[in-house]
Amino acid sequence: MHTIIFATGNKDKLVEIREILSGLPVTVLSMTDAGIACDVDENGKTFAENALIKARAVAAVLPDRYRDAIVMADDSGLEVDAMDKLPGVFSARWMGRDTSYRIKNAKIIENLKDVPLPKRTARFVCAMAAVLPDGRTLSTRGVIEGKIGYEERGANGFGYDPIFMLPDMSCSTAELSPEEKNRISHRGKALREMERLLRDEVS
Repeated sequence: MHTIIFATGNKDKLVEIREILSGLPVTVLSMTDAGIACDVDENGKTFAENALIKARAVAAVLPDRYRDAIVMADDSGLEVDAMDKLPGVFSARWMGRDTSYRIKNAKIIENLKDVPLPKRTARFVCAMAAVLPDGRTLSTRGVIEGKIGYEERGANGFGYDPIFMLPDMSCSTAELSPEEKNRISHRGKALREMERLLRDEVS
């Protein structure tokens, strides 16, 4: 059984990751599970750069017992076209890391109060990076297009999910079941592609 250490402290995200990678013969650990404390300066200009920065930073401080582990990281966020694609790579720290997403979501809705529906386009983007034990790297990307809603809807997701509506405006991603969300989400798409790339590495 191979070990994947995922560079995240987000428990909700880890649940998604474990579910999507459940078809691989791997154990997925968080940094906390692995006893790793690593403060990474995410100074990349793109999601892909930040994902690789995080994965390499964690790979550089692996405890001896995890020297053969694969390190994975992602950088994901929301791009709102009417806000010049903000919050973008700053999604997690936009308005401050300690600011609740309820406040962040309310601010986005306020910013778009005069924007008509056709121009409320947005997308979730996820870049995934993996650093293999021999130093090779793999990268994938997933995107889901949608629109910003007029209010928060749903309680199943996290982050910006309650205001991110599917293109037909039928529901937000926070109204989807975990299985439905994993099937169409940006992270789900990036992870499934990463799963495909990793199959040869962990077989």
